Amino acid sequence: MSALPWYVARSAGLVAWSLLTASVVWGLTMSTRARPFGHRPRPAWMLDLHRWLGGLATIFVAVHVLAILADSYVHFTLWSVLVPFASSWRPSAVAWGVVSLYLLLAVELTSLARRRLSKRAWRAVHFASFPLFLLSTVHALMAGTDAGSWAFVTVATTSVLGVAALTARRISDATRPVEPAVDAAGSRARVAAARRAVRVPSQV
Repeated sequence: MSALPWYVARSAGLVAWSLLTASVVWGLTMSTRARPFGHRPRPAWMLDLHRWLGGLATIFVAVHVLAILADSYVHFTLWSVLVPFASSWRPSAVAWGVVSLYLLLAVELTSLARRRLSKRAWRAVHFASFPLFLLSTVHALMAGTDAGSWAFVTVATTSVLGVAALTARRISDATRPVEPAVDAAGSRARVAAARRAVRVPSQV
């Protein structure tokens, strides 16, 4: 009996969770006023990196599921990895992973079809990233064989606290009154007039 599928499923799950966490953290960082670029437009690579992390997480989730199906130790069926509580092995723990799978697909598919969706519809589905992160973390802690290691517990705890802090900052920014925009043209004109006044000597 080869243990390779089990090790592939185990490592792919950890990598998928790490990429998902990085995508959520990066997305929150871009959406808050704490980002290093302030109110200036975000460079294109920042959004590209956010999308790349989410897409790569989806790929590793697919590898995780396929490796579980190939494993002969627990004998997962397609039904047990697609239907919550259908698994005979730790049904509650696996159920959180199944729900996370559907949330991830919803977020990624609507992101790919963003140009065809209204901003309100896309945003409503994209908010599923928060329960997706929480449920996938619960799944990793309940079903993962590495959940008992101090390294994973430390990383998971730090990630949850980081996401919570960034979410609180995002809510604070959203509820803060918007400062009135400064008239850039008028400001430049006033500065130019002030400079001319300094340069022209006063008439006696």
